[in-house]
Amino acid sequence: MGEFRRLALALKPLKELRTKADDLAVLIEFAEHDDSDESAAELQRAKSDLESQLGAVELQAMMSRPEDACNAYLSVQAGEGGTDASDWAAMLLRMYQRWAEDRGYTVEEIDLSEAEEAGIRSATIVIRGDFSYGYLKGETGVHRLIRISPFDAAARRQTSFAAVDVIPEFDDNVDIQIDWDKDVREDVFRASGAGGQKVNKTSSAIRLTHTPTNTVVQCQNERSQHKNRALAQKMLVAKLYQMQQVKREAELAAKRGEKTKIGFGGGSIRTYTLQPQQQVKDHRTLFVSTAPTKVLDGEIDEFIESHLRWNLGKS
Repeated sequence: MGEFRRLALALKPLKELRTKADDLAVLIEFAEHDDSDESAAELQRAKSDLESQLGAVELQAMMSRPEDACNAYLSVQAGEGGTDASDWAAMLLRMYQRWAEDRGYTVEEIDLSEAEEAGIRSATIVIRGDFSYGYLKGETGVHRLIRISPFDAAARRQTSFAAVDVIPEFDDNVDIQIDWDKDVREDVFRASGAGGQKVNKTSSAIRLTHTPTNTVVQCQNERSQHKNRALAQKMLVAKLYQMQQVKREAELAAKRGEKTKIGFGGGSIRTYTLQPQQQVKDHRTLFVSTAPTKVLDGEIDEFIESHLRWNLGKS
């Protein structure tokens, strides 16, 4: 069923393109016998619509891996910068939530750790929609913000960092061998929010640690311990699968100089500058936007497309 769904997702836009191409041919034939402005305008609209849809199909064709069609787990973790970094992590989380909502995707909170003053220390959400992982996989890495700090009485410029990690949400049949009894440690704790809010009366939150790789996932969005455990296990399988993929591509990744997992050990993949100039720059593709406010409101499709095209050229 998973393979059938992927094929259907690939074929549907191609069928629509063929239909629109046939319609365009009819409009061209009609325009040859009708040189009115209205006929020309209709032909131009149909041409622009077809070009736009062709671009979307080309973009989807760049996502050829089976996992690209999957939903996506997206994690944000505040880095250096104190309260500014926590606020920056919350801004990033909102950016991805707005992007997903604008595309008609659904967003579910899996885990959230709020900071003391403002923002978040870390958060994990799942974004469900066709090819959400394929679109977002290039967002993995360190994101840097440069701005005048709203938390500094002297109004000094502050540089903050946050790390983003994206992993696919797989079906249950993914081929990953895990010895759950021997290699996975489970910790049960009480879910809570800042200031004692959202505190569960029972210990329902689950943290799983895969000891051979020291990989940690946790889930506290459900009040049911069993549901949190099932979701955490699913996330752990996905993360270990992704680690296997990264290991297989280690040589290629080294040639690219890319950051392949969450953390703060490498350079930033993107810098968002709010002062003194206004711009967002991707350091891999060199794509630049001079509208950071729109980007932070979720308009990141140009960055996603430029990364997909850049990545295709590197493969």
